[in-house]
Amino acid sequence: MKQVLQNLGSGETVLADVPCPALQGHSLLIATQRSLISAGTERMLVDFGRSNWLQKAKQQPDKVRMVLEKIKTDGVVTTLEAVRSKLDQPISLGYCNVGRIVEVGQAVSEFALGDRVLSNGAHAEIARVNQALAVKIPDGVDDDSASFTVIGAIALQGIRLAQPTLGENVVVIGLGLIGLMTVQLLRAQGCRVLGVDFDSKRCQLAKQLGAETVVDLSKQQDPLAEAERFSSGHGVDAVLITASTASHEPMHQAAIMSRKRGRIILVGVTGLNLSRADFYQKELTFQVSCSYGPGRYDPAYEEQGVDYPLPYVRWTERRNFEAILQLMANGQLDVRPLITHRMDFAKAVEAYDLLAQQRDALGILLEYPQTTVPLTRTVALTSQSTISANKHLVCAVLGAGNYASRVLIPALKKTSAQLHTWVSSAGISAVHHGKKLGFQFASTDENSIYQSADINCVFIATRHNMHAQQVCQSLRAGQHVFVEKPLALNLDELSAIQSHTNDRCLMIGFNRRFAPMIMQMKQLLIPQSAPKSLIMTVNAGAIAMDHWTQDVHVGGGRIIGEACHFIDLVRFLVGQSFQSVQARRLNNTQDTVTLDFTFIDGSIATVHYFANGAKSFAKERLEVFCNGKILQMDNYRKLTAHGYGGFKSTRAWRQDKGQQACVRAFVNTITTGGATPIPFNEIEEVSRLSILIADGLRKKSVFAYQCSEE
Repeated sequence: MKQVLQNLGSGETVLADVPCPALQGHSLLIATQRSLISAGTERMLVDFGRSNWLQKAKQQPDKVRMVLEKIKTDGVVTTLEAVRSKLDQPISLGYCNVGRIVEVGQAVSEFALGDRVLSNGAHAEIARVNQALAVKIPDGVDDDSASFTVIGAIALQGIRLAQPTLGENVVVIGLGLIGLMTVQLLRAQGCRVLGVDFDSKRCQLAKQLGAETVVDLSKQQDPLAEAERFSSGHGVDAVLITASTASHEPMHQAAIMSRKRGRIILVGVTGLNLSRADFYQKELTFQVSCSYGPGRYDPAYEEQGVDYPLPYVRWTERRNFEAILQLMANGQLDVRPLITHRMDFAKAVEAYDLLAQQRDALGILLEYPQTTVPLTRTVALTSQSTISANKHLVCAVLGAGNYASRVLIPALKKTSAQLHTWVSSAGISAVHHGKKLGFQFASTDENSIYQSADINCVFIATRHNMHAQQVCQSLRAGQHVFVEKPLALNLDELSAIQSHTNDRCLMIGFNRRFAPMIMQMKQLLIPQSAPKSLIMTVNAGAIAMDHWTQDVHVGGGRIIGEACHFIDLVRFLVGQSFQSVQARRLNNTQDTVTLDFTFIDGSIATVHYFANGAKSFAKERLEVFCNGKILQMDNYRKLTAHGYGGFKSTRAWRQDKGQQACVRAFVNTITTGGATPIPFNEIEEVSRLSILIADGLRKKSVFAYQCSEE
């Protein structure tokens, strides 16, 4: 199928061939009939993508500060690679979609095949959306009009926050699509409306749609004087800013024209250098409106389909969609005058060129061919799709997130393995990165990997809750498995994996033990028979509690999801099994913990995994004390020795956490034979202990466990 994508680094907009998205439990697949290009949001994305590096930096000064901090800790090369990778990610464009349902997820009960629906789906022949973001279109609303619903919901949410009442005087600054729909919705609520814009045509259109007064800034009209006259000298009751500008002037003007205790709602984007004097004497209220309404960006609502109860949250984003459609059906909202261009979907790239060049373009409708689009879930990325006879390892990849695309699979590319199929849920990342790294196919069909007669190895880099099941399925299919940590989220999953182990190689991405400086430390420690003392300090940094990695059922939390790396690392350097562990957490989360281990040879280790530090401090530091000697490793860039006669220190020109060596060891084991790079008993031991610690710290702040009585 075809989908519109944009590269944020180069600004290139393409109509790409991608596989049909995978159907998920709460989702719908929609064959698109119309989609609307948002002249505001999408123009902003296109402009950002087409700007140069300096212009991008000026637009995001906070990101520049983050880059500079990362350079200090990780080095220039590592940081630049991360920045380039981030900008190279393709993004899907569009969020105003109308079409008919062609597939329904198992957890969906409100929709059926063939239903005509409005959603926030992308510009694609087949769009996948969660059921919480789709509504049925009334028979009295045509496809063209329905495609404006999401834009209308953005306007409506701003109005709901302003809480206008019948007869109030309201100013709308910025008369683009959202602004013009805001004018109509305010008129439907019985408000008097004053519109402000630089474009004369939009000002005229605002009057046509119900604005009582307009201020044409291109004619040097004074919005403050007009607002004074409009409100009979009392000041306006509310101001909705729907403009997109870096200027701070709209906020200043909004404050000046407002009455005492007036309301200012920011729906668009504007400079926010607020003057206290503007707000203080009038006791003004200022609020930023979030997109379509309550539920937006809430994973429980948008991904899991958990609705907010109507008696407590009357207007969610979906209910706002329904309200807009009802206004259209009743004739109170007419969006047909907002349509300025119609283009075939096949000319979508030309439509974006038009959007960038013609600043007066408003509603650009994309019309899709009314033919059945095959739900093809695998696409060829190259004309050659044969398996080389001399290839011992033919690999597929599940998951195309940042780590997989930037680190893990580029490391695989440097080995002798043949790259066969890359699978991702939406298909976009699999196509983009698959082409760059030389894969033969991109797919959204995970089962096709297990059923393939050609693929004998699977790299798993999906969300953590999927790992155990995918490991078991791959092993049952007779495939070698490399799974990015963690191996499992609970003991039942770990037991299931143990029952499926066979002669296939099972590897986990504990790459730290393969880092050059860690390997050097290991060699220096081998001659030392005395017990060792280790201190591992991890400046992990804060992660929002609503991030998927913090969800106990999806990411497993930070001990299972990341701290397992360092539990494995101290296990590797000591070279002995754990005897006991005592874990302590700060506050009520597992983001900041101290783990104290003892080993059966008498060694001890402490892992400080802290999320409450400064980003400017190096992320990982390791110190080992043994037999009158000390080794200190700083962030995989410097290794210092004390007490070793022939070695004092070494520095690396770039950070190396062992990812390439880890993958290379796995591939070499399969192609040349030999022992598994990490023995399964060590993988199982570290995984089990990580799960026990995480479970224990969820129940109380201090957890102790005796691993062995020996």
